Amino acid sequence: MASPDVADVLVIGSGASGGAVSWRLAEAGFKVTCLEQGRWLDPSQYVTKDPDWEFRGMTDWAFDPNVRRLPEDYPVNDSASPISPLMFNAVGGSTIHWTGHTPRFHPSDFRVKTLDGAADDWPLTYDELAPYYELNDVMMGCSGIDGDPANPPRNPRPLPPLPLGPDGVRMAQAFDKLGWHWWPSDSYVNSLPYDGRPACNNCGPNGLGCYVRAKGSTDVTYWPKAIKAGAVLKTRCRVFEITVDSQGRCTGAAYYDGNGRIQQARARAVIVACNGVGTPRLLLASRSRRHPNGLANSSGLVGRNLMFHPYAIVVGVFADVSQAWKGPLGNILMSQEFYETDPKRDFIRGYTYQMGRSPGPAGTAVSWAGNFVPWGVRHHEEFMRRFGHALSLAVISEDLPEAHNSVTLDARLADSNGIPSPRITYKVSANTRRLLDHGISKARQVFEVAGAHTVMVNPILRQGGWHLMGTARMGDSPETSVLNRWGQAHDVDNLFVVDGSTFVTSAAVNPTPTIQALALRTADHIIRERGTFRG
Repeated sequence: MASPDVADVLVIGSGASGGAVSWRLAEAGFKVTCLEQGRWLDPSQYVTKDPDWEFRGMTDWAFDPNVRRLPEDYPVNDSASPISPLMFNAVGGSTIHWTGHTPRFHPSDFRVKTLDGAADDWPLTYDELAPYYELNDVMMGCSGIDGDPANPPRNPRPLPPLPLGPDGVRMAQAFDKLGWHWWPSDSYVNSLPYDGRPACNNCGPNGLGCYVRAKGSTDVTYWPKAIKAGAVLKTRCRVFEITVDSQGRCTGAAYYDGNGRIQQARARAVIVACNGVGTPRLLLASRSRRHPNGLANSSGLVGRNLMFHPYAIVVGVFADVSQAWKGPLGNILMSQEFYETDPKRDFIRGYTYQMGRSPGPAGTAVSWAGNFVPWGVRHHEEFMRRFGHALSLAVISEDLPEAHNSVTLDARLADSNGIPSPRITYKVSANTRRLLDHGISKARQVFEVAGAHTVMVNPILRQGGWHLMGTARMGDSPETSVLNRWGQAHDVDNLFVVDGSTFVTSAAVNPTPTIQALALRTADHIIRERGTFRG
């Protein structure tokens, strides 16, 4: 008989992938325990309900843990990177802090080596992942519309698309005049009431948490269902080591509880879902006699090949656009006109445009395009010229893997429990820089056609490290990858990774739907192999 205090599966992290994999396994009858470093948060108390939401979003509710400095955060040494990694520790993880813009990878994104002679092919295809994309759309609540010519056919979305609004129509018409692709964004924001959650009220700042619960973060989608199915979720648990036996197989994890006491969680299999920075940090810290260079690191690739999606932001200011803060911030439309490799261009792969609306008054004053409203006698005049009159295009770049872009353990910096912090070493490649410059140039054309009187550019967004990928990559060979095609460690058969660390390439779209689809696929593999992982 199985010991009652030993879980079938221990999941570390409760964000996008941790919520999905916990639900799928619990539904299949597995005894699942999840350890989360942060807290349960009440959506009705998110800062977006308060008048000072923008200032809170720059301080204790910021995307950057080095700015937030909450007790559940850990510091990150990003001094050797032009981009700061952004993440959030709580039940639901960074899905609380995202805008819910959710495009899928293209089939070509899984075959970059074959098609373009760069990076590596994934050990799976788009078609293998497609059923899990569909399942995740239902679980998270996808608003969208079929027929996008840039993407494969797919099932109808559970919800119709969010309305474009007059600002979206304006930009769509500009793309039409240029003859360029655009399509309404797929979005995990409810356009209609869905699964017991209301429709979006168009308040705007959904990137700082949706207080009405219209946005599909995993604390309000997967986790209630996972807990109902029997999953146990423990909060304020800071894991510092994945424990192993004398054979090097996982036995669970050691962690600090909310009172700073060391505790043990035992399990027959461990799934790591700590994001593309937190996961390599934990694996590298989990050294043992059988794993002297860190857990699952015989290849030396844990922490290598960090990919960020460097962003350029282009903002157009219009005289005849007003109140452009109305509606979800980044869930209007996207363009993939320049997504695939074109031999006539001086870079390989491509980028997606994501349209964004105006920020509030504080965001307008400091301008995320990197152009502050200048102080002085004309400050208010310039502020009013911009406030509510600006729209943006984010250039989301394909970020090809390079081994020198990495996450390592910092020799000096540590969190409040003394666990070594991650050190980020990252450089924007020449290919990415040319790609971004092309995106900036073409965005200027869109805004000119749309009628903007002023265009402002931020060529690289430092506070743009939302997407953390590649640091425990999949592959068929243990010499060139950390995980196999199921997210299972080559070195440790009862260890799995289900977050963005697993990515072989980054594509040029937001990664969360792909992360969640991969997590669901890994769960199904574990279910099929349940005799190995259940007591």
